[in-house]
Amino acid sequence: MSWTPPPQTICLFMGAIVAVLIFASLAVYLLKVKTPHKDHSELILRMKSWWLIIFLFFGVLLISKSVAITFFAFISYLALKEYFSLIPTRRVDRRVLFWAYLAIPIQYWWVYSEWYGMFIIFIPVYMFLFLPMRMVLHGETAGFLKSAGTLHWGLMTTVFSLSHIAYLLVLPDELATSVSGIGLVLYLACLTELNDIAQYIWGKSFGKRKVVPKVSPNKSWAGLLGGIVTTTILAMLLAPLLTPLSTLDALLVGLLLSISGFFGDVTISAVKRDIGIKDSGSILPGHGGILDRLDSLTFTAPLFLHFMRYYYF
Repeated sequence: MSWTPPPQTICLFMGAIVAVLIFASLAVYLLKVKTPHKDHSELILRMKSWWLIIFLFFGVLLISKSVAITFFAFISYLALKEYFSLIPTRRVDRRVLFWAYLAIPIQYWWVYSEWYGMFIIFIPVYMFLFLPMRMVLHGETAGFLKSAGTLHWGLMTTVFSLSHIAYLLVLPDELATSVSGIGLVLYLACLTELNDIAQYIWGKSFGKRKVVPKVSPNKSWAGLLGGIVTTTILAMLLAPLLTPLSTLDALLVGLLLSISGFFGDVTISAVKRDIGIKDSGSILPGHGGILDRLDSLTFTAPLFLHFMRYYYF
C-alpha cells in the first residue's frame, strides 16, 4: 500500500490542535494554582488522557496507512474486549468468542486490501450466519437468542462501525491535491468529538428540558440544538482544509454528524444503564473506557464514509 506525506494544510491543522491542547493544559495549571482548595484531579487526568490520545492518533496517521489501519484494528479489539467484559455471556459460548475476536483482523484486512465488497458484508452477513451456527453446535438452547444478539451487536458496534474510520484512509486521493484520507479521518474525528463537547457546554449553560431523561439525564434540548448549530458551522469552516466537500455538502455533513453523534452517545448510554454501570471501563483516566470515548463514532463513522463514497468517490 503506497503512502504519501500528508498535505501541508493537514500538518498545519494538526499543529493547531496541539496548540489548543497546550493552551488548555496551561489553563488547567493556572486554575489549579489559583484555586488550590478545589479538587482538579479529574480535570488533570482528562488533560493527560487527551495528550496520550492526540499523540497516538496523530502519530499513527503520520507514519503510514498500514500502521494507522493496524492501530484502528487494535482499538476495535480493545472496544470488543471491553464490551465482552461488561455484557454477561453464557459459559458455553466462551469458545465462540474466539471467532468474534478473529473477525477483527479479517475485517481490517478487507480495509487494507481495499476490497469494499467484502468489507461491507463480512460482519453483517457472514459473521451473522457463522456465529449462531457455531453456537448451535454446542447444543445449548437456554439463552440462545439473547446470546446470539449480544455477540453480533457487539461485533457490529465495536468492529464493523469503527472499521469505517480506517476505510476512509483507502479512499482515492485524486480529487484534490489538498485533501487525503488522513484529512477525512481528522475531519470525522474532530467534528464528532467537538460535537460532544459543544453539546455538553450548551447543555450545562442553558439546558433545562431533557431529551431522553430515562436514558441520559444530562442530555438537554439546548445541548442537542446548540451542538447541531456549532458542529454544522465548524463543518463548513473545516471542509476546505480537510475535505473536497462543497459548502452545501459540508452543511449536510455537519447536520448528519451532530445528530447521529448524539444518538451514538445515548445508545451506548442505554446499554450502560441496562447493565447498571456509569463508565464502560477505566482505560482512559478521566474519560472512562474505550466505548465512553468512541460511542458517538459508532454512528458517525459509517454514515460519513457512505456519504463521502456515494457523492465523491
